[in-house]
Amino acid sequence: MPQAGFSFEWALEAVFVSVFNALFSPLFWAVILLVALQYRRIAQLRANFLGARGNSVLVDTLVATGYGLLGGLVGGYLVVFAGVTLSFEGSGLLYLLPVAVLLMLVNPRLLCFAYAGGLLAACHLLFGFPDISIPQIMALVAVLHFVESVLILLSGHLGAVPAFIRLPEGQVVGGFTLQKFWPIPIVALALVGGTVPPGVELVSMPDWWPLIKPEVPGEASTTVFAMLTLVAGLGYADIATTRTPSDKSRISAVYLAGYSVTLFLLALLAGVHGGGYAWAAALFAPLGHELIIYISKFMELHGRPLFVPHPAGVMVLDVVMHSPAWRAGLRSGDVILEISGHPVRSRADLHLLVSQPGLKEINFLHGKKQYRRETVSLRPEQLFGVVPVPEGNEQMYLELQSTPPLARWLKRSRSI
Repeated sequence: MPQAGFSFEWALEAVFVSVFNALFSPLFWAVILLVALQYRRIAQLRANFLGARGNSVLVDTLVATGYGLLGGLVGGYLVVFAGVTLSFEGSGLLYLLPVAVLLMLVNPRLLCFAYAGGLLAACHLLFGFPDISIPQIMALVAVLHFVESVLILLSGHLGAVPAFIRLPEGQVVGGFTLQKFWPIPIVALALVGGTVPPGVELVSMPDWWPLIKPEVPGEASTTVFAMLTLVAGLGYADIATTRTPSDKSRISAVYLAGYSVTLFLLALLAGVHGGGYAWAAALFAPLGHELIIYISKFMELHGRPLFVPHPAGVMVLDVVMHSPAWRAGLRSGDVILEISGHPVRSRADLHLLVSQPGLKEINFLHGKKQYRRETVSLRPEQLFGVVPVPEGNEQMYLELQSTPPLARWLKRSRSI
């Protein structure tokens, strides 16, 4: 291909068209269906905890699909800019998903391309099998995780499910489980050889492109690349006890973006220099991913819990959307001080004061100690719509494990 200026206009248009074409793919709609089933499960968990329905599964699925299409655009531009080429023999794409599924059988949390890619790269370096391109497969893992970080930043906190969580030392605190799923159309470059197929329009690229060089005979500038669209699903799961869901998802997104950029740089260096950089990329893919998971869990295990009993009143863990409490302006983290002139010191006080219908004057602290007074009207048998933080005598809760999965497995093995 002739060497000229990089055609950003072509890239923008081609990626957009490829992502748009995913809407006509039966496989993409199959992934959307699987995502909808996950949101149905989450909605049921939230309804069981709150005693009322939240957003509809259809709305949650449509919102996730919209964000997934946005993620596909971001990932597509990164793939084209970096020149990540996946369709030629030895790229590793054919091995990546099966290995990830096998790892999932060992532990469900290992269903991630970071672990599968790292294992494939290490096997290639040690045994020469399978025949894969470490720079290409590591660059793909980096791009997918960067897209995930963007989606976590934008929507990771939406639909957080409240929960009572037992910390390792035995304290039960309030918190949220964060679970998100997105259907993603992945735009990839495919090598079609050095002969231009009929009807294909060539686009000039500069000398520096692609950043991640494909392992093919000759120069990349003399080869022809096509653009194709694959379909995948991305998922995010986390727990927030020391921060609000929005703050926790923001921090998680920053850590994951840092991991992605570092892994991409190692993939780039591995493509140029190989050797030690290839080993660094192979090891960093799973170990770096484990590190950010460890940091996230460490913050939740050893940080100061946010949703615990407040000395001035009853702290709100969550509020049922569109309930009387919601319309009064109560939100997660607020502290109810009085109801109709009666002090509120416990969950029992709150239940007693809102169990009867009629007008209720609610005095509460909102946000950063902003005092508010609102009036609500309760109909007979209408829920007020507030879930207080746990008081320590709860019988049902989630339990955070401080022991790594491998250590727990070894401990169980010794006990057999």
